[in-house]
Amino acid sequence: MENLTTQGIALPRLGLGTFRMQGDVCRAAVESALALGYRHIDTAEMYANEEAIGAAIAASGVVRKDLHVTTKVWNENLAPEAMRRAFDKSLKKLRLDQVDLYLVHWPAPNMNLPAMFETLMKLKEEGRTRAIGVANFNIALLKTVVEEIRAPIACNQIEYHVMLDQTKVAKYLAAKSIPLVAYCPLAQGRAASDETLLAIGRKHGASAAQVALSWLLDQDGVAAIPKTSRRESQKANLDALKVKLDDDDRKKIAGLPKNRRCVSPGFAPAWD
Repeated sequence: MENLTTQGIALPRLGLGTFRMQGDVCRAAVESALALGYRHIDTAEMYANEEAIGAAIAASGVVRKDLHVTTKVWNENLAPEAMRRAFDKSLKKLRLDQVDLYLVHWPAPNMNLPAMFETLMKLKEEGRTRAIGVANFNIALLKTVVEEIRAPIACNQIEYHVMLDQTKVAKYLAAKSIPLVAYCPLAQGRAASDETLLAIGRKHGASAAQVALSWLLDQDGVAAIPKTSRRESQKANLDALKVKLDDDDRKKIAGLPKNRRCVSPGFAPAWD
């Protein structure tokens, strides 16, 4: 598995997303993924599945140093003391002494960015998280964090797939050497049935979903965390790393509609 190096950590370019997976289903999915060779597991306080993931990791036998675990603080817990309490709970549920990456899950309208990042930096200095980062931050927020606060963020995790143009934020991140971690990389299943992607897939002996993932992972500085509980789909997503698209394929993908955002809650920032 190829890694992206960022802020002193190695981030595997393909990981397992776990949103809306809980309990035994989540535990079985993580155990399956780890057995297949996944070494990047993404979770969050809000997913209510950190205990199941902790149990799966404990049962897997995978050496801790070979595993990357990301979790996130919910946007109601961004005040310093609330963030510390949330972090402690996450670490306990995951049965870990340290996470690899701790993210702000969503920005909040009333957040105090300097205080937030002072707390995140202290967690990093204490060795409790190896790196810190953000999710769902637009360019204006990123500029504040990166250029004014000068926080050493290891990624911005955002929705990104063949049907959503993220050129502006991707260019900003690339200019600052900050990886983009793509969630909903298959557009919540829409990519799997797209006729253009199906046709490209037939050419390569691949599925439409594999084409969509390959397109993402082809890009410098991009990682992806598709969510699936099925072993067959987990294996297929790993095999997407072997699909090699050509310029004609990329031209056809560029022609797809690019305005299909799947995730935009009422508290989302103004998207770029």
